Amino acid sequence: MTNHPLTSKTDNIKSKIYTLRNMQVMLDKDLAELYEVKAIRLREQVKRNSKRFPSDFMFQLTDSEVELLVSQNAIPSRKHLGGYIPYAFTGQGVAMPMGR
Repeated sequence: MTNHPLTSKTDNIKSKIYTLRNMQVMLDKDLAELYEVKAIRLREQVKRNSKRFPSDFMFQLTDSEVELLVSQNAIPSRKHLGGYIPYAFTGQGVAMPMGR
């Protein structure tokens, strides 16, 4: 039996959702991939429009949160993040780029 493309994509998205600060979040690089843009462009837009992304929509991870993700094998290594501390987007924050 072959996987339905939609099921496969949904499973892929689910694997990129993490629990941090008691919230379900996606990291900026995963969200950028979902929207088919470069992560650096997404971060630029967030910085330019910071008022549109309050703390309940998005926050930047701490070093200890990054270490937690690495230690739990949620991400392979800090290097996997591209040398920066990522932003995490809550459900509302994930939807923001669609509402532009």
